[in-house]
Amino acid sequence: MEKKMGVYICSGCGLGDALDMEALAGVATSEYNVPVCKQHPFLCSPEGVALIKSDLESGEIDTAVIAACSPRVMTDVFAFSPDKVVERVNLREQVVWSHPANDEDTQMMAQDFLRMGITKAMESESPVPFEAENLSKRILVVGGGLAGITAANEAAKAGYETILVEKTDQLGGYLKDVYKLPPSQPPYEELQELDLQGLIQEVTERPKVTVYTGAQVAQVSGAPCMFDVQIAQNGNQVQERVGSIVLTTGAVEYDPQKLGHLGYGQFPDVITASQLEPLFKSGDVKRPSNGQPVNAVAFILCAGSRDPEHLPYCSAACCVESLKQAKYFKEANPESAVYIFYKDIRANGNYELLYKQLQKDGVIFVRGTVSGIEDDGSGSLIILAEDILTRSPIMSESLDLVVLANGMVPSTAFGEPYKAQAQKEGEEAQEVPADTILASNILNLQYRQGPELPALKYGFPDSHFVCFPYESRRTGIYPAGTVRAPMDYARAIDDATGAALKAIQCVEMVAEGKAVHPRAGDLSYPEFFMQRCTQCKRCTEECPFGAINEDEKGNPLPNPTRCRRCGVCMGACPERIISFKNYSVGMVGNMIKSIQVPDEYEEKPRILVLACENDAYPALDMVGIRRMGYNPWVRILPVRCLGSMNLVWIADALSKGIDGILLLGCKHGDDYQCHFVKGSELANIRMSKIQETLNRLVLESDRVRLEQISIMDYHRLPQILDDFSSKLEEVGPNPYKGF
Repeated sequence: MEKKMGVYICSGCGLGDALDMEALAGVATSEYNVPVCKQHPFLCSPEGVALIKSDLESGEIDTAVIAACSPRVMTDVFAFSPDKVVERVNLREQVVWSHPANDEDTQMMAQDFLRMGITKAMESESPVPFEAENLSKRILVVGGGLAGITAANEAAKAGYETILVEKTDQLGGYLKDVYKLPPSQPPYEELQELDLQGLIQEVTERPKVTVYTGAQVAQVSGAPCMFDVQIAQNGNQVQERVGSIVLTTGAVEYDPQKLGHLGYGQFPDVITASQLEPLFKSGDVKRPSNGQPVNAVAFILCAGSRDPEHLPYCSAACCVESLKQAKYFKEANPESAVYIFYKDIRANGNYELLYKQLQKDGVIFVRGTVSGIEDDGSGSLIILAEDILTRSPIMSESLDLVVLANGMVPSTAFGEPYKAQAQKEGEEAQEVPADTILASNILNLQYRQGPELPALKYGFPDSHFVCFPYESRRTGIYPAGTVRAPMDYARAIDDATGAALKAIQCVEMVAEGKAVHPRAGDLSYPEFFMQRCTQCKRCTEECPFGAINEDEKGNPLPNPTRCRRCGVCMGACPERIISFKNYSVGMVGNMIKSIQVPDEYEEKPRILVLACENDAYPALDMVGIRRMGYNPWVRILPVRCLGSMNLVWIADALSKGIDGILLLGCKHGDDYQCHFVKGSELANIRMSKIQETLNRLVLESDRVRLEQISIMDYHRLPQILDDFSSKLEEVGPNPYKGF
């Protein structure tokens, strides 16, 4: 059906003073024969919005192109019926606010932006939400420690049915052996009693919570709102359908057997912090070697943590746990000698008050590096250390007990690395580095990409650590507590509450056919034209979120509710069989072809900027907001993720006569910033194939460049764009101009 399009041009915010509005309107009416083209001094005003809304509701138009401010602003103002196509053209931040007013080049830039917007609107269709039957909004919580109990409680209190699975025969996790908790209320100087039974009773008595103890998750298949979970309990299999999963399987202490240099295993009076807790809980604190009372004790912090030979990271809670346990001894006997050997004390927030109170109680803090532990000749122990500040040797007094504050290792860190499906003869070699997935037998996902969550090199589940801390790379599965990152009790409670909220958000959005982060609310999803599929498997291998499985013949089996709508699969597909209703390879290619390229004699080169919508595009907006200028040869085209870039776009641009292509994506590597995890890295890998395209067209490699940009790098962009323009002047015009 032919579209009925309307173009609405705003003259407010300086646009009307800087641009020839009639010439701009002529692009719509003369070049594209748009039947409705209207100007308004302030389209974002109630009158301006009413103008557009009236035309949409009357049926005069079904597609609106709004040429005004950035699509990143006024999103609520220009929110119309979801069955209408609305395309925004950024004339304010990226044209008028960043280029000279009433300038020929500025006018040409505005007109090209409008051409691209009209082209996209002409080819876009309104997304139709993915619908499925038997959707579930139940929440599965795996792990029954403090974080698991909290997540189950919070989800149930919000009105959602919750299933809690614990592998042991009793809820509580690490708390089962804990004597007291660090202070969490004023004056933050005294320890708090632990009411574990009260917590367990609260969750088990909730009518919306089903608890399985002595049980494990045998298998998880499906996708958000359609997860089919097999739970093994007492030799039986129970099948449950759930909408999302909160993973709270916790952490275990770092293996103390590896700390022989600190005397563990050599001296019975060297124990770990977790071994001390049950001694106080039972009220029987004695020396393991001879059963005598403990009158002098030392704590060694960072025992194995912040150590390149053991755990390179800080385990976060060890300092506070040692302060708490030092308080145990001072409460039991104020005259006891208590020492704490530390590298740095990390007692942040209100824990600082506990630290100061212990100083008043007489605890002796020694900032030194422990070099060894020896027998003093009478059966007691002495600690040898070096003072960090003076570099002088330190020898402790005779000690009855030494407690090692060894760090924590996530439960996901165990097991052999999962080996992805082997490459078959004739298949293209995998270009993308394989994810780190440990077969730790926790979730047992039936995913082509592996049975557990992708992990960082230390075993913690990977996520976008800056913007989305609860997210994993498996949609609908949210790690919380110490399985996600080292943390103390108070933070674990907050963490579990946040993960429960994310799980609820997930089921509610998926039930409406919407995407979760970072394109939250997106109703589109990829569609596959299977008749042309060659079973190359690149879409399944490159999807950062495991959204695509495969059948026995290697055909992709997409799971729309797992999909984050990044378009990485679209960029990966050499046959271009994957598209969205409002984002496709052909659509972007036609947007590129709509750019007017002057011939070489006009000396007005053209630069196509493919800008990631998550960081690079808003950074370009920031340049305009700060009124920072850059070269007017630039034509900016936002992409969902740089990983969605298909190589045909490069060929289209160069064949069109565009002189240079700048790819602006997020930082990649170990500390990646890409919202879609691998997008920028994939684009970087594809640069090698771009070289092949350039060689085929007999063009210079300098015509295509990739830059890593975060939103905070906006101040660098003018220089990057100007430098690239200067380089293209050296290279000379694209010889394909005019063809």
